[in-house]
Amino acid sequence: MPDYGIVPADRGSGLLPWSWAEGELRRSKNLWVATVWPDGRPHVTAVWGVWLDSAVWFSCGLHARKLVNLRRDPRCSVATDDSDNPVVLDGVAEVVVERPMIRAFLDAANAKYQAGMSEEFLDPGTNATVRVEPVTAIGIRHDDFTGSPTRWQLARTPRGSAGELA
Repeated sequence: MPDYGIVPADRGSGLLPWSWAEGELRRSKNLWVATVWPDGRPHVTAVWGVWLDSAVWFSCGLHARKLVNLRRDPRCSVATDDSDNPVVLDGVAEVVVERPMIRAFLDAANAKYQAGMSEEFLDPGTNATVRVEPVTAIGIRHDDFTGSPTRWQLARTPRGSAGELA
């Protein structure tokens, strides 16, 4: 990205480790989810979400625009809420219906937000629990704008795998 003054990795301060991106994903209070309407228009909305089991998780109503869009096209982007130190994932969403997985998300969300949500709140008959598996990610640190831009290519592998630098 020479137009922005970005220096090659071998001359910059170095690529960011994947653990930095995971930390930003864990810390972000709100996550921005971008989907696409059937006519191609973008749709972006903020959600409460957690980084759990190497994926972004959030919930929404069964008729929410983001879920309607994701059922038609599961590709989406998710961004953290810190514009100074952003992490942006491109991934593939799936609706989770297995009770143990929903319970793990609920426990993580309650711990993060001190929300006290019950299992009934995430009943698959009334709400959707969504898991976004990242395919690629980008991140940058504000205090090292020219040296830190990093892009990760994340293998579509079983849960629990770590990202690899690309």
